[in-house]
Amino acid sequence: MRLPGVFSPLVALEAQRHGFDGIYASGAVIAADLALPDIGLTTLTEVATRSEQIARVVDIPTLVDIDTGFGGPLSAARAVRMLEEKGLAGCQIEDQINRKRCGHLDNKTVVPVEEMLARVKAAVAARIDSNFVICARTDARSVEGLGASIARAQAYFDAGADMIFPEALLDEREFETFRRAVDGPLLANMTEFGKSPLLDVATFSSLGFNAVIFPVTSLRLAMAAVRAGFGEIVTSGTQRSLISKMQTRQELYELLRYADYEAFETGVWNFTHD
Repeated sequence: MRLPGVFSPLVALEAQRHGFDGIYASGAVIAADLALPDIGLTTLTEVATRSEQIARVVDIPTLVDIDTGFGGPLSAARAVRMLEEKGLAGCQIEDQINRKRCGHLDNKTVVPVEEMLARVKAAVAARIDSNFVICARTDARSVEGLGASIARAQAYFDAGADMIFPEALLDEREFETFRRAVDGPLLANMTEFGKSPLLDVATFSSLGFNAVIFPVTSLRLAMAAVRAGFGEIVTSGTQRSLISKMQTRQELYELLRYADYEAFETGVWNFTHD
């Protein structure tokens, strides 16, 4: 499954239009869109609200990142119940301490295995629909080593996780080693400027991985375009040279199904009165 990260419902529509298999609501992207760093500052309400807005406009499943679960096991359980009610298809919870860091930065700290097992068990117990996916992420590779991250993955599966997300593996060989050692669905993270090489979907398919996320790609593309566009306006005083790089009005209206809304309104607003 190919799951691009999106930062708004509109971007989610574009992802669905391109035929992606699902949507990834990245914690880092939700934080960045609120002008916050990815250090666990977002609240359950903020994450649930944005992920619901994204999930409701598409017909493909949305997986949402809930960082460390917003507190203890009871908080993780509450998050799962709320997200399930809001139409999310699953969530990802990680084994860092509550003051988490981006998974591709140094100096991370992971909680003891037992603490993460409590998070996973609480998340699994809280869900009502067994199809709601609990994805357990381990950041142990850069803290305790590859072997420890594999052992954690196996323990998280035993605790009831449906999928494992090994963060910040260093090369294709490590992805292959992880796949051979762990029996169960695996998710790979293809974020840019990180510790992992940018492997393609075909490679992950041949390695036996089940899902690939591209968590920050759309945000980075969009912000680079915004920065360049604003710079052009400041320099030249007009956006004329940027028109060819823009989504047209017609393209936006097609994505928003503007004509369908007009047709619906005409259908219900067709009565007369004296």
